[in-house]
Amino acid sequence: MSQVTFYLMNEQDDQQGSACERLACQLTADGWNTGHIYLFCADEAQAMRLDELLWQLPPDRFVPHQLQGETGQAPVEIGCQPPKRRYACLINLAGQTPLFAGHFAQVVDFVPTDETQKQQARERYKHYRQAGHALEMRDQPALAAPDPAQP
Repeated sequence: MSQVTFYLMNEQDDQQGSACERLACQLTADGWNTGHIYLFCADEAQAMRLDELLWQLPPDRFVPHQLQGETGQAPVEIGCQPPKRRYACLINLAGQTPLFAGHFAQVVDFVPTDETQKQQARERYKHYRQAGHALEMRDQPALAAPDPAQP
């Protein structure tokens, strides 16, 4: 079974976008070189936002990535459909539990501050537990400040 880590978010969304999306990019930048990562999004618009956020990281935090359906074998893929390749880690940004979560050694999920999204996270937690995954909760780490040199 997978190791599922939930991050308890303490930041609300702001003009820079979703705190969960920013943390997902930070975790991806920290971990892509230790195992391939699949960022599972709610929809194509969110996938495009994550793609853009990853391009905005400072040069020393570059993450080789691609959108689902693009040619290539980048170690990080972003999409809103089940992945066609195997990855070590799934970062779930969708509102529901991915049916394919058990195919990953590690799953990352989030508990946002918004009450509706928090209830959805509770349901995902229950699904993961019922499926027999190992669960842990962590507080949100400090988010990296955006690079002022980026537009």
